[in-house]
Amino acid sequence: MVSFNSQPLAAAVHIRLVGLGKQYPGREQAVHALRDINLEVRRGEVFGIIGRSGAGKSSLLRSLNRLEDPSRGQVLIDGEDIAGFDKARLARQRQRTGMIFQHFNLMAAKTVGENIALPLRLAGIGAAERDRRVTLMLQLVGLEDKRDAWPAQLSGGQKQRVGIARALVLEPDLLLCDEATSALDPESTQSILALLRDINRRLNLTIVLITHEMEVIRDLCDRVVVLERGEVVEQGEVWQVFGNPRHEVTRTLLHTAQPGASEVRASKALLLDLHYTGASGHEPELTAITCALGYTTRLVQGSLERIQGRTLGRLRVRVEAPAEVFAQVLEQARQVADRIEPVRSTG
Repeated sequence: MVSFNSQPLAAAVHIRLVGLGKQYPGREQAVHALRDINLEVRRGEVFGIIGRSGAGKSSLLRSLNRLEDPSRGQVLIDGEDIAGFDKARLARQRQRTGMIFQHFNLMAAKTVGENIALPLRLAGIGAAERDRRVTLMLQLVGLEDKRDAWPAQLSGGQKQRVGIARALVLEPDLLLCDEATSALDPESTQSILALLRDINRRLNLTIVLITHEMEVIRDLCDRVVVLERGEVVEQGEVWQVFGNPRHEVTRTLLHTAQPGASEVRASKALLLDLHYTGASGHEPELTAITCALGYTTRLVQGSLERIQGRTLGRLRVRVEAPAEVFAQVLEQARQVADRIEPVRSTG
């Protein structure tokens, strides 16, 4: 088994950003890509960064290996501010930081094995060790039979696997992912997510990724930060942010990833949304809901999912009850959901 880290430190802080800011010169005034970013990434976790286009995701990710130099603030890796590193020390730090890209960035004139070996050549690693590591990486990403293939002969998912192998061949302890699945079809996306999840667990590798795909955050990440106009507007465990989004931007991003709800009319009944945020352990059991509400209850629609072992989402139910007891029904509903929201009621 491949193992880069002999002493996992899952709870330790790997990356700390303190007052991080980045601005670019503009025609009339400076453009602020990042504003006073303060956050921590734990060693061995998968940390997601989401936000709308232009929110500052790429600037933040590229600050972690100084592909972008911050205008202010600190980027602390294992407690050391990389802004003060000279060229030699920065080069050594970058060898500990792998990066994969949306469009793979493979060299068309080199075979799969040669693409993976390229960072080793640049680092001055000898031929025998290069061969050994390339073999290990091909095994890790499941491409043992593609060593002598050309990139043009590979599918998109296979190309991204080569990109992952190349990013890991120098045995880094940090992997940066720049929209790593957005160029892939859904089947390939799931395959790459499963591979990254396996790599994270087996190698205790810290992964920081940016994406606009909420499904990637849901299926892969431990924690997530939401950016808007260069600022952190929300962050936390994935189940918390998905289950009870507090900022309008987060709710908007989540809404685009969920099926739209058509308008539902109720006559002589209470139409009620039961929200499950994962905070209290409530489970959407229809029998328990009907018993608690005390009246005939019908499921109108629902959207539920399991994230990190917790049930999140919403059930819309129609409670056949007279108008005079609506207040009582609402009070009883609080026993079976984390949050309730009347949608429409008519007497």
